[in-house]
Amino acid sequence: MYRPLILTVGVMLGSMAWANTAPSEPILPVQPAKITDANKVELGKQLFFDPRLSKSGFISCNSCHNLSMGGSDNLPTSVGHNWHQGPINSPTVLNASMSIAQFWDGRAANLQEQAGGPIANPGEMGFTHDLAVDVLRSIPQYRASFKKVYGDDGIRFDDVTNAIAAFEETLVTPDAPFDRWLKGDKKAISPTALQGYQLFKSIGCVACHNGEAVGGGSFQKMGMVEPYATQNPALGVAGLTGKDADRMKFKVPTLRNVALTYPYFHDGAYWKLEDAVDVMSRLQLGRKLSSEEISQIVAFLDTLTGEQPSFKLPILPPSSAQTPHPAPFN
Repeated sequence: MYRPLILTVGVMLGSMAWANTAPSEPILPVQPAKITDANKVELGKQLFFDPRLSKSGFISCNSCHNLSMGGSDNLPTSVGHNWHQGPINSPTVLNASMSIAQFWDGRAANLQEQAGGPIANPGEMGFTHDLAVDVLRSIPQYRASFKKVYGDDGIRFDDVTNAIAAFEETLVTPDAPFDRWLKGDKKAISPTALQGYQLFKSIGCVACHNGEAVGGGSFQKMGMVEPYATQNPALGVAGLTGKDADRMKFKVPTLRNVALTYPYFHDGAYWKLEDAVDVMSRLQLGRKLSSEEISQIVAFLDTLTGEQPSFKLPILPPSSAQTPHPAPFN
């Protein structure tokens, strides 16, 4: 079921709330995460890093959404189970909670729904939901943690994805230099970056890249003015709706931490931010930028790198001798 618009109201309300204090800027500062259930977040962190949720026992959520690499894997397309080369670039998990939906085509309505997809995808983690739960049930420490958070130790798959989503909701990156500029520190960014921001606004980039995440709030066709040349088979939203009008329509990616999340676009075809800016200005806006203008916009984009999530890596519960896990790469 295609549900990419369910969070539109929330995005609008968030924008309205900030509008009272900064009505002139289309970009909002990232707000620090508020943790209301520390035990659930800690459980979700363990699950996020636990490769035993994959068939091989080698692949975790962090494999493709590496938190030391901007929440992505810095590959054109991700490598999954049995060295399967995925069809699409891995979006960053950082600030993903601000997106209107999850995945490039929006097929998951929220983080919890997204968390279940890769586990059962034969080309990603290659497991099944039932087997993943069986593995967790075989580990006494996990049963105790789920009982503490959810009230019983039976462990349901919905609780697994709920905990992972709770952890991912904390993966926000506040206090970027540009956020400090938005809050009044006019020395937080360079004059070149400020020129880049003014150009970013004046040529129309903010029509799609706005709000707290500087993106993630809409779906747009890749190649509005000129067609985008790619060998990548991804159809975008058309793969869900079957409508030709939705071909090459993808969720607008966040530009938060974009300097860290190369290579760019759904096919990971461009490694340099300068090239990505050039492509987007020509294909989406019909504007050929000079090298100086591109450098200015890149200087602005560099100011969107915020504080990266900081935490101690979890100590994963040891496997039981009877853990029902297949042999690697079967």
